[in-house]
Amino acid sequence: MERHIPTRASWAAPCAALWCATFAGLHLFWAFGGSAGLASSAGRDLAARRPTWFVVFGLYGVALVLLVGVGLIATASATQLGRWRRLVVALLSVVGLLLLLRGVGLELALAANVGGIRAQVGPTEVHWSQILWNPWFALGGASFIVASLQLRRCPYDPAASR
Repeated sequence: MERHIPTRASWAAPCAALWCATFAGLHLFWAFGGSAGLASSAGRDLAARRPTWFVVFGLYGVALVLLVGVGLIATASATQLGRWRRLVVALLSVVGLLLLLRGVGLELALAANVGGIRAQVGPTEVHWSQILWNPWFALGGASFIVASLQLRRCPYDPAASR
């Protein structure tokens, strides 16, 4: 496989990788017992009880998925992936869209108080969701989408897939 050198500034892929690494680090901090920010993200009940399923899947599992994301972004940015390139770039696009929808959708749902959601989660969770978590997910989604667009523009060499 050849290394590829982008002809345009490819700032979004490193941003998306940094987003993943930062969020993975936060999940590992929580998994190892840290509590700062966990109640505002997962809710007071989960943060206080920390059931095993939540720690294994919601903290360690999410951190693992995020670190796999870092690896995929790095691989897509640094090499010609041949046949897999389109799949990886499409996956980055889908993940970006889901993250963006989560950030913007929940922000709008909280702002409009859809289904009385504000009362269900409590004022602290609403506050931190609106000023930190939802913008964080929207930023991650936007960086994934722009990264996939930038990577899509990089030249594809069919010979690299053989």
